Amino acid sequence: MRSRFFTSPWRWLYLVAWIVWIFDLATKSWAISTLSTRGNVKVLGDFLQLTFLRNSGAAFSIATELTFFITLFAFAVIVAIAYYSPRLTSRWWALVLGLVLGGALGNVTDRIFRAPGFMRGHVIDWIQLPQWPVFNLADSAIVVAAGIAVALSVRNIAPISPAR
Repeated sequence: MRSRFFTSPWRWLYLVAWIVWIFDLATKSWAISTLSTRGNVKVLGDFLQLTFLRNSGAAFSIATELTFFITLFAFAVIVAIAYYSPRLTSRWWALVLGLVLGGALGNVTDRIFRAPGFMRGHVIDWIQLPQWPVFNLADSAIVVAAGIAVALSVRNIAPISPAR
């Protein structure tokens, strides 16, 4: 018999978010302990490198002076997902929102607990591809979520089934 936990889309959302958040925190801890002292590590030549970086801004290191507001925006995203999650009827959209929630939680955790201080902390980035800014698993989860959201939208799959 299948567990009832996985039949509810909002529970699936929170499971995905928790997994993303835990893996993001674990890999950032690893990056701090390993990469902060080693410098760049080439994994696949120049295609994939592991590079330790502290990012005070948003994606692509933009808005580096607006860290506090970026954190507030991330909190708004987290609250919005929590508010709308019980209404979800699509598991695919639950996956999308779980990836976004896990990514937002991962980066907000850095902003709250890392230097230089509360709500202004720098996000730990450590994955580098050619001609692309250094990023982390939380960022990856958000980008994957965006790709899935586009695919679901093109296929006209709604996050909430219409009432009958």
